[in-house]
Amino acid sequence: MKLKKQVTVCGAAIFCVAVFSLYLMLDKVQHDPPRRQNGGNFPRSQISVLQNRIEQLEQLLEENHEIISHIKDSVLELTANADGQPILIPYHTPNGSWVIPPDPRPSFYSISPQDCQFAVLSKGKKTDLQMLDIYTQLPFDNVDGGVWKQGFDITYDPNEWESEPLQVFVVPHSHNDPGWIKTFDKYYYDQTQHILNNMVVKLQEDPRRRFIWSEISFFSKWWDNINSQKRAAVRRLVANGQLEMTTGGWVMPDEANTHYFSVIDQMIEGHQWLKKNIGVNPRSGWAVDPFGHSSTMPYLLKRSNISSMLIQRVHYSIKKHFAATRSLEFMWRQTWDPDSSTDIFCHMMPFYSYDVPHTCGPDPKICCQFDFRRLPGGRINCPWKTPPRAITESNVAERANLLLDQYRKKSKLYRSKVVLVPLGDDFRYDKIQEWDAQFLNYQKLFDYMNSHPELHVKAQFGTLSDYFDTLYKKTGVTPGMRPPDFPVLSGDFFSYADREDHYWTGYFTSRPFYKSMDRVLESHLRGAEILYSLAINHARRAGLESKYPLSDYALLTDARRNLGLFQHHDAITGTAKEAVVVDYGVR
Repeated sequence: MKLKKQVTVCGAAIFCVAVFSLYLMLDKVQHDPPRRQNGGNFPRSQISVLQNRIEQLEQLLEENHEIISHIKDSVLELTANADGQPILIPYHTPNGSWVIPPDPRPSFYSISPQDCQFAVLSKGKKTDLQMLDIYTQLPFDNVDGGVWKQGFDITYDPNEWESEPLQVFVVPHSHNDPGWIKTFDKYYYDQTQHILNNMVVKLQEDPRRRFIWSEISFFSKWWDNINSQKRAAVRRLVANGQLEMTTGGWVMPDEANTHYFSVIDQMIEGHQWLKKNIGVNPRSGWAVDPFGHSSTMPYLLKRSNISSMLIQRVHYSIKKHFAATRSLEFMWRQTWDPDSSTDIFCHMMPFYSYDVPHTCGPDPKICCQFDFRRLPGGRINCPWKTPPRAITESNVAERANLLLDQYRKKSKLYRSKVVLVPLGDDFRYDKIQEWDAQFLNYQKLFDYMNSHPELHVKAQFGTLSDYFDTLYKKTGVTPGMRPPDFPVLSGDFFSYADREDHYWTGYFTSRPFYKSMDRVLESHLRGAEILYSLAINHARRAGLESKYPLSDYALLTDARRNLGLFQHHDAITGTAKEAVVVDYGVR
């Protein structure tokens, strides 16, 4: 029946097009002066053809009357339910208004408790930290904390590491936005390709060096432009633990505006690329720049076989509260999960930002002195007016003790004696000089610390998984499991404020056209993928696979990657420059 109606509508449309075409042709004949002037010479054969066409149109007109009658019957048929009950159609009143009759049928149905069994079962479980409760309890008073403006003074006993030395992992990283101030391609050609090229060279110079990378969109573009020798070198660096691919998504997605399906899709695209080209599965999640964190993301990471994760942009009052209670590391559980099967270990960074001044410890004035890209004579300096100094034999002791003091203070905010210290910022390590400045100076500091047992510290470069693996080993649990006495948390980290009353909520609704287009493209892409899968399987069963355009799959891949690129935390959020937003739209 449905097919018949579709054929009917198509026939009516074809008829209308034919009549309109004939009208245009006759109109042109009547109003074309040269043709009127030569009317006496008009060939009789053409007039005969025209008469035949008119007769055919008259016949089609009769058939069209029958089609219209059939359409009327179909419309009348649609006004009844499958049960025979009439559908109440809005009607037009004499005064020009539309009236929608009340529907006597129920507008909702009762739900059996068995349909929501997860909610029923979860009532007996209560987490240690529930974010709705915490938001209610905190005063959000923004008290000045001293050198750590959004925190408090940190003290410690110098002898408390005698029984168990402090272990420090400094994690070099470069945060590469796939579009923000510049477009994706502009960033790649100006900076990202140089970062990755330098990485291959500089990591091979010293096996103690480490580096992490997240954005597979950039990495895949770079991979397509390097030779086989460099690809082999990358695989070796990954295999020996010097280079870690964290999270492994196509981008580092926003967690507020994105639809969960697109987040999954871009993660699958990145993970498949890594497995195919490098043969690796990501183990740890790294999200330093999304503007607030959703509780859905840890669930997706856990289901992607990632056992540990890191987050950064959390309201400063929440960070202060968690730091004061040493709850910055926790098992993140879904609110609906009754048996902890979705738990994932999460590390929350405690300070304002993920840049070097806000990662070594609570005092940014001191930490900035250990960002060796800011050495005097460079393009950037320390806002606190105390520049870094190159490490020499004459100052290494003083510098090492100053830095170690920050490491110790940071460790007091956590429950283990293992400390994570990211070392990087946006688009860092694009110059050879920075690789040398950071790695050579830090290695001198590490060598000094490690060679003095009285300091009770072991410091080294590490990856994110190096840190988590050591923490699990120190606490005596299997990777991914809950360490003893660590809290369990449920809820999310919205809304985010980085300082004072600067709440990052405008991006929830900014540039709505592009947010809408994202959802439309997502639905069209999924529909195309399903139809393609059905078609290719039908062709295989019919033995026509060789005649089917398998190359069309590349078009779906491009579409997935462009949709994935738009899940970036400066894309769907609307926080990029206008030219960058237009570039996303064109893609």
